[in-house]
Amino acid sequence: MAKTFEKAVTGFNHNIKYKGKVYHVQTEDSGVNNPHIITHLFVGGNILASKKTSYADILNAENLGEVVRELMEEQHKEMLRNLINGVYDGFDTSGVRHYQPGQLGTAEDAAQARQAAPVAKPQPAPPPGAFVPPEIAAARAMKVAPKINEVGVETLFGEDLISEKSLDEVILSYLAGEDNNQ
Repeated sequence: MAKTFEKAVTGFNHNIKYKGKVYHVQTEDSGVNNPHIITHLFVGGNILASKKTSYADILNAENLGEVVRELMEEQHKEMLRNLINGVYDGFDTSGVRHYQPGQLGTAEDAAQARQAAPVAKPQPAPPPGAFVPPEIAAARAMKVAPKINEVGVETLFGEDLISEKSLDEVILSYLAGEDNNQ
């Protein structure tokens, strides 16, 4: 009898230093009772971008645990590629306090954040269909047009990003400053 997949697949967490700031990418699975995968890109403890994907349509897949893990890996890699390809460069993070991995904020940091926080004013609701997720807005603002890959699909990523290296090897080589054009 095949083992059934019920609990969430273990997620992924990576810290990436990019343009002098430490970004954290986190991907989680919520399990079959809430079948979605969510990836967040954090900077300074604040969410800069998110992507949520449902897998409700494949709950009856034979190897669901393996399929979900593959979906998680691809979504996690996509967020990392977007970051290092500058998709989020246009977002202003200048007022955000950036912490190094393992560094905790002080009471003084919290007090400064409270003082600097603007008073929230009620905003009128945007017209229906006006909201555009940050990754889409950033992709639309790119100066380089998407390329057509070998299967005829538009892609924002160059084929030179495809590598036989594992995700951990790619991240470690990137952090070490090695050439990643493999």
